[in-house]
Amino acid sequence: MASDDPKDLSERLRAIRAKRGYLLPHHGLMAVAAPDLLDAYDQTYTALTLTERVLSRHDHESVWLAILSATDEALATHHIPKYRDAGGSDAEFAQILSLTAFVLGFPAYRFIDRHWQPHLPGVNVTASYREAFNAAAQGLDDRIAQLCAIAVHTCKAAWDGLEWQLCDAYARQVPETEIAEALSLTMFPGSVPYFVEAAAIWRRLIVDDRVAASDAFRDWAQLSGQGGYDEASSGPSS
Repeated sequence: MASDDPKDLSERLRAIRAKRGYLLPHHGLMAVAAPDLLDAYDQTYTALTLTERVLSRHDHESVWLAILSATDEALATHHIPKYRDAGGSDAEFAQILSLTAFVLGFPAYRFIDRHWQPHLPGVNVTASYREAFNAAAQGLDDRIAQLCAIAVHTCKAAWDGLEWQLCDAYARQVPETEIAEALSLTMFPGSVPYFVEAAAIWRRLIVDDRVAASDAFRDWAQLSGQGGYDEASSGPSS
C-alpha cells in the first residue's frame, strides 16, 4: 500500500539515511509507492551488505569494488570509503581494477576455446588463462583475487569462466563459505537470475565430482528438486 502521509515518508527515509549514510532514488520511490517492499528490501540489503558474515570487511568491500567496476555501477561510490575504512589502499585497488579488467576479457579465451582450438593444437587455452590470471593477480592476496574473479564472471554471465574459476578456487583451498558470500554480493548489481545460474553451475561441479566439496556443500548439491518450475511440473528441464 502506498504511503500518503508525508511525515511517515520522511521518517522512513531518515531511517534509511541514518543506517546507510546516504539515499538513492529507489529508496524514496519504494517509500512512497510500496513501503512494505522497502522494509523487505532494507532487511535483505542489511543482511547482504551491512551484516558481518564470513569475509572480513576489507575482503568484503574488495569484492564489492570488483563487482561495481565490472557492472558500471557509478552511483555506488559509498563502497569506496567503506573499503578505505577497512584498510584498503589505492595501490591495492589498482590491483583489483587490473584483475577485474583481465576477467572482463575472458570472452577472448572463450572464442579461441570454442572456435579456433582445432587450428591451434599447441595452445592450451585453460593454462593460458590461468597463467595470465596469475600475472593480473600479482600483488593481491590469492583468496581475494579468486573471489573477485568468481563474482565478476557471475556478473557477466561468463559461465564457462566461472567453472574454471571455481575449480581453481577449490584447488587453492579458498573456503566455500567465502565463495558463497562473494557470489551473493552479485545479486543486486549482477541480477538474481545470474546468481541462481551461478549456484546451479557450482552445484553441478560438486555433483560431477569436479571439485572436492565439504560434506555440507555436498549435501546441498545432492538435494533433489532444485530444478525450478520445469522440474516441479515435469516439463522440459533447462
